[in-house]
Amino acid sequence: MYLTVKLIHIISATLLFGTGLGSAFYMFMAYRGGNMEVMAETNRIVVIADFCFTTPTVILQLVTGLYLLKHLGLEWTSPWSLSVLGLYLFVGACWLPVVWLQIWLRNTAQQLESPDALYKVRMRIWMILGIMAFPAVIVLYAFMVYKPFFMV
Repeated sequence: MYLTVKLIHIISATLLFGTGLGSAFYMFMAYRGGNMEVMAETNRIVVIADFCFTTPTVILQLVTGLYLLKHLGLEWTSPWSLSVLGLYLFVGACWLPVVWLQIWLRNTAQQLESPDALYKVRMRIWMILGIMAFPAVIVLYAFMVYKPFFMV
């Protein structure tokens, strides 16, 4: 059972990271292109991807991660566990407003001929949140790979 849960944890982490990076790339490139129709369609697809891939994997990461902690005999209050959970919560705190922003950007892009000031500001906030979350996700991967080093 442990190896199956570990595999699910690794696959869901990969899906979470890949979907996030891909969504960010396509949304940024669509925005950079300046075509509102392309932005609206890209944002529509990104919102669907978040619903289909990101949301389930966020839940799977927590559930499988807690199972793996228990199986390894680690307390959730250990320094390693608290570091991982803190990073998870930080990334989640960045992701929740990103979801709202993506929905707003999708809906607004359908109504505009070109990005207005509010659209540009919210797009910048969306980018800043992603830039903040990205290194935290890399650190989470490092914690998964080098866990013996961090558990000492």
